[in-house]
Amino acid sequence: MKTTLNLLIAFVLLGSPAMAQKFITKNGNISFFSSTPMEDIEAHNKQVNAALDVETGDFVFKVLIKSFKFEKALMQEHFNENYMESDEFPNATFVGKVANHADIDFTKEGVYNAQIEGKLTIHGVSQDIEETGTFTVSKKGIAGKSKFNIKVGDYNIDIPKTVINNIAESIEVTVAVDMKPLK
Repeated sequence: MKTTLNLLIAFVLLGSPAMAQKFITKNGNISFFSSTPMEDIEAHNKQVNAALDVETGDFVFKVLIKSFKFEKALMQEHFNENYMESDEFPNATFVGKVANHADIDFTKEGVYNAQIEGKLTIHGVSQDIEETGTFTVSKKGIAGKSKFNIKVGDYNIDIPKTVINNIAESIEVTVAVDMKPLK
C-alpha cells in the first residue's frame, strides 16, 4: 500500500524542483451516499492521501477502501466483502490534472472553480472522468472540494439481485481535501 502511494506522490512531485509548489494531505475526506426508496446508505473515509502540484496541475489521490466507515457494521462488511472485494482491490485512486490550473492563482487567497480530468480507478477498473470542483487558497494551504456521481456498473461492481433495490445505480461522491505545502 505504501509503495503505491509513494509512486503516486512521486508522480506529482517529480514534475518540478520547487517544493513550495507541492501540496499534500494524508487525512482528506471522501464520502459517498446512495439513496433508494428502500434504504439510504452513507459512508465516510478520513484517510485519503492527496497531492497537488500547482505549477503543472498534476493531482492525485489514493483511498484505502477498508477505511470507509458505515453506520451499521453489517453494511461495512457487505461493502468490503461482497461489493468492493477489498482484499483483491484494496485502493481507489485518481491520477489526473487540474485542467484549468493556469486560470487559478494559487498564490492569491480566494475561491477558484476547477476543472478536474483524469483516470479514476475503483474495483480494478479505470474510467476517464471530467468533474468540477473548487480550490480555496488560504495562508494555511489549499482546500479542494468536489461532488459528483459515479455509476457502480461502470466499475464492474456487481449488486446481487436480492438487494438491487437497496443500492442506487448512481452513487454521490463528495471529496474534501485540506492540503498543506510540502516542506
